[in-house]
Amino acid sequence: MKLTVDVLTPQSQVYSGEADEVIAPTVNGEIGILPNHIPLLTQILPGELRIKIGNKTQSIAILGGYLEVSGNKVNVLGDYAVRAEDIETAKAEQARQRAMKLKEEKVSQRDLAEIEASLRKSLLELKVARRHRSGKTS
Repeated sequence: MKLTVDVLTPQSQVYSGEADEVIAPTVNGEIGILPNHIPLLTQILPGELRIKIGNKTQSIAILGGYLEVSGNKVNVLGDYAVRAEDIETAKAEQARQRAMKLKEEKVSQRDLAEIEASLRKSLLELKVARRHRSGKTS
Protein backbone atom coordinates (compact mmCIF):
# COMPACT_ATOMS: atom_id res chain seq x y z
CA MET A 1 0.00 0.00 0.00
CA LYS A 2 1.23 3.48 -0.87
CA LEU A 3 0.59 7.02 0.27
CA THR A 4 -0.72 9.61 -2.17
CA VAL A 5 1.25 12.82 -1.59
CA ASP A 6 0.64 16.38 -2.78
CA VAL A 7 2.94 19.26 -1.88
CA LEU A 8 1.43 22.63 -2.80
CA THR A 9 2.40 26.27 -2.35
CA PRO A 10 0.45 29.38 -3.33
CA GLN A 11 2.66 29.53 -6.46
CA SER A 12 2.78 25.91 -7.64
CA GLN A 13 2.38 22.19 -7.19
CA VAL A 14 5.83 21.07 -6.05
CA TYR A 15 5.18 17.33 -5.87
CA SER A 16 2.32 14.97 -6.66
CA GLY A 17 2.65 11.22 -6.58
CA GLU A 18 2.89 8.08 -4.52
CA ALA A 19 5.25 7.41 -1.65
CA ASP A 20 6.17 4.73 0.87
CA GLU A 21 6.95 7.27 3.59
CA VAL A 22 6.91 11.01 4.21
CA ILE A 23 9.22 12.58 6.80
CA ALA A 24 8.40 16.13 7.84
CA PRO A 25 9.81 18.75 10.25
CA THR A 26 6.92 19.68 12.57
CA VAL A 27 6.42 21.73 15.71
CA ASN A 28 6.61 18.45 17.66
CA GLY A 29 9.82 17.31 15.99
CA GLU A 30 10.46 15.30 12.87
CA ILE A 31 7.67 12.81 12.15
CA GLY A 32 7.35 9.93 9.73
CA ILE A 33 4.10 9.13 7.96
CA LEU A 34 3.55 5.57 6.73
CA PRO A 35 0.48 4.04 5.04
CA ASN A 36 -2.52 3.67 7.38
CA HIS A 37 -1.32 6.54 9.60
CA ILE A 38 -3.91 8.01 11.94
CA PRO A 39 -5.58 11.24 10.77
CA LEU A 40 -3.37 14.22 11.57
CA LEU A 41 -3.15 17.97 11.06
CA THR A 42 0.09 19.61 12.13
CA GLN A 43 2.16 22.69 11.49
CA ILE A 44 5.38 22.26 9.50
CA LEU A 45 8.51 24.16 10.47
CA PRO A 46 11.17 25.32 8.03
CA GLY A 47 13.32 22.36 7.08
CA GLU A 48 13.64 19.39 4.78
CA LEU A 49 10.56 17.41 3.76
CA ARG A 50 11.56 13.94 2.55
CA ILE A 51 9.38 11.72 0.40
CA LYS A 52 10.60 8.13 0.14
CA ILE A 53 9.68 6.01 -2.86
CA GLY A 54 11.37 2.60 -2.79
CA ASN A 55 15.07 3.21 -2.27
CA LYS A 56 14.89 6.80 -3.60
CA THR A 57 14.25 9.96 -1.62
CA GLN A 58 12.78 13.20 -2.96
CA SER A 59 14.03 16.10 -0.80
CA ILE A 60 12.11 19.36 -0.63
CA ALA A 61 13.16 22.54 1.16
CA ILE A 62 10.05 23.92 2.86
CA LEU A 63 9.69 27.15 4.81
CA GLY A 64 6.67 26.17 6.85
CA GLY A 65 3.01 25.42 6.38
CA TYR A 66 0.69 22.57 7.29
CA LEU A 67 0.58 18.81 6.81
CA GLU A 68 -2.66 16.86 6.77
CA VAL A 69 -3.03 13.08 6.79
CA SER A 70 -6.39 11.55 5.98
CA GLY A 71 -6.58 7.90 5.04
CA ASN A 72 -3.54 7.25 2.89
CA LYS A 73 -3.52 10.81 1.53
CA VAL A 74 -0.88 13.32 2.67
CA ASN A 75 -1.42 16.97 1.77
CA VAL A 76 1.33 19.48 2.46
CA LEU A 77 0.40 23.13 2.10
CA GLY A 78 3.63 25.11 2.25
CA ASP A 79 4.37 28.81 2.40
CA TYR A 80 7.31 28.14 0.07
CA ALA A 81 8.80 24.87 -1.15
CA VAL A 82 11.31 23.80 -3.77
CA ARG A 83 12.67 20.39 -4.78
CA ALA A 84 16.34 19.89 -3.94
CA GLU A 85 17.28 19.32 -7.58
CA ASP A 86 15.58 22.58 -8.58
CA ILE A 87 17.60 24.70 -6.15
CA GLU A 88 20.13 26.87 -7.91
CA THR A 89 22.92 26.90 -5.34
CA ALA A 90 24.73 29.83 -6.95
CA LYS A 91 21.60 32.00 -6.73
CA ALA A 92 20.90 30.85 -3.16
CA GLU A 93 24.49 31.66 -2.17
CA GLN A 94 24.22 35.12 -3.78
CA ALA A 95 20.95 35.73 -1.91
CA ARG A 96 22.62 34.64 1.34
CA GLN A 97 25.56 37.00 0.79
CA ARG A 98 23.24 39.88 -0.18
CA ALA A 99 21.11 39.33 2.94
CA MET A 100 24.18 39.17 5.17
CA LYS A 101 25.48 42.44 3.69
CA LEU A 102 22.10 44.18 4.08
CA LYS A 103 21.82 42.93 7.66
CA GLU A 104 25.04 44.78 8.53
CA GLU A 105 23.63 48.06 7.22
CA LYS A 106 21.30 50.22 9.26
CA VAL A 107 17.78 49.31 8.21
CA SER A 108 14.30 49.60 9.66
CA GLN A 109 12.80 46.77 11.75
CA ARG A 110 10.47 45.87 8.87
CA ASP A 111 13.36 45.69 6.40
CA LEU A 112 15.40 43.68 8.88
CA ALA A 113 12.56 41.14 9.21
CA GLU A 114 12.41 40.78 5.41
CA ILE A 115 16.19 40.42 5.18
CA GLU A 116 16.23 37.76 7.90
CA ALA A 117 13.41 35.84 6.16
CA SER A 118 15.38 35.94 2.92
CA LEU A 119 18.50 34.77 4.75
CA ARG A 120 16.62 31.85 6.36
CA LYS A 121 15.23 30.86 2.96
CA SER A 122 18.67 30.88 1.27
CA LEU A 123 20.34 29.01 4.12
CA LEU A 124 17.63 26.33 4.03
CA GLU A 125 17.92 25.97 0.26
CA LEU A 126 21.70 25.64 0.49
CA LYS A 127 21.48 23.06 3.27
CA VAL A 128 18.95 20.89 1.43
CA ALA A 129 20.75 21.22 -1.92
CA ARG A 130 24.13 20.30 -0.43
CA ARG A 131 22.66 17.36 1.46
CA HIS A 132 20.86 16.16 -1.67
CA ARG A 133 23.94 16.49 -3.87
CA SER A 134 26.15 14.67 -1.35
CA GLY A 135 23.71 11.75 -1.30
CA LYS A 136 22.78 12.11 2.39
CA THR A 137 19.00 12.11 1.93
CA SER A 138 17.95 9.59 4.56
